[in-house]
Amino acid sequence: MSVAARPPLRVALLGCGVVGSAVARLLVENSADLASRIGAPLELVGIAVRRLGRDRSDVPVDPALFTTDAEGLVARADIVIEVVGGIEPTRDLILSAIHHGASVVSANKALLAEDGPTLYAAADAGGVDLYYEAAVAGAIPILRPIRESLAGDRITKVIGIVNGTTNFVLDKMDTSGAGFSETVEVAQSLGYAEADPTADVEGFDAAAKAAILASLAFHTRVSSADVHREGISEVTAADIAAAAEMGCVVKLLAICERVAGSDGDAVSVRVHPAMIPRSHPLGSVRDAFNAVFVEAEAAGQLMFYGRGAGGDPTASAVLGDVVEVARHRVNGGRAAAETAYADLPVLPMGAAITRYHISLDVDDLPGVLASVATEFAAHGVSIETVRQQVAASEDDRANLVIVTHRAADAALSATVDALEGLDTVREVVSVMRVEGD
Repeated sequence: MSVAARPPLRVALLGCGVVGSAVARLLVENSADLASRIGAPLELVGIAVRRLGRDRSDVPVDPALFTTDAEGLVARADIVIEVVGGIEPTRDLILSAIHHGASVVSANKALLAEDGPTLYAAADAGGVDLYYEAAVAGAIPILRPIRESLAGDRITKVIGIVNGTTNFVLDKMDTSGAGFSETVEVAQSLGYAEADPTADVEGFDAAAKAAILASLAFHTRVSSADVHREGISEVTAADIAAAAEMGCVVKLLAICERVAGSDGDAVSVRVHPAMIPRSHPLGSVRDAFNAVFVEAEAAGQLMFYGRGAGGDPTASAVLGDVVEVARHRVNGGRAAAETAYADLPVLPMGAAITRYHISLDVDDLPGVLASVATEFAAHGVSIETVRQQVAASEDDRANLVIVTHRAADAALSATVDALEGLDTVREVVSVMRVEGD
């Protein structure tokens, strides 16, 4: 049977914002190619929106396709594309689509990170696919390689820049010397940051993506609540300059590690700003780009790099998933099911092994360095380097910069608390983790 003679697969689109509009446009513009790749044509049967009557002339579809009846739309589709975002009513709509026998393609990292297991279980019970490549790092193919290409390997670490807004802000702070607030304003003016950038700059977006990455990489259910999260709002121009002096840059990193311990393996998942060497592959990631660095026992080190957001890049990932689930509808087959068999414990942040860069404002007196070193020793933390500089304007104070060796974060944090209590330490000016050594 020719492609044109096959009955079309009915596609429902939930959402028509920046990503949804791009998805609709690509479905129309590439319809012939998509049909040839799939073996059957795709028919867009409706686009669910919150409000009718808005100008959507840039979306090349029949205006009659727009509807506010999302529930009715998903009930008559073979494939449902969800680019609405949020938790509710999106979760109910996806579950309803699965109940009616539709395969689902989603870009909803927040929902997947919060309640992915419910969706995976429903798809498995319904015998349909659930794909979500676009939920992490936009156009970058990272989830499918982890879930499928590396399925025969043992992944030990995934570390990445998974939020374009924060990378843009930190990159511009590094290249211009500007402060955080003014750089965020630049990002907003260019469309890289939302009017309310909280989800990005406070690390919520990156934490959801880290939970998805860790769940896939380590065959363990990890939710957003399991991820230690710190944003970049406290990063200063002085922090950026201090990193530069070390040959480093500051990045907001999502770090997922499989950690061996005396009681067996465990998982550490965290999101926080950190200094990373400019020579590291992630250190050269500029502007609003994303990159994910994967380490596996057999494959070694792998790097995935590209645009992590935007209408067309994200739509590219969505359409890649649509082709895959559509092929399954035509030819048979299923996506790889969730594998949470490892069920590894998720460690608290205090158990994570890292390094600290600590800047102290201290009295310029004999014995100060010795008293500081004593606190490090008391907490079992080894010092890698120390640099002292007398303050230019005051002869009785100095700046002490210490970089530690790797240690448990709890020990490092306790050391900082102890330093704050020393009479000779006037202020702990800044503390930042160092990664990528």
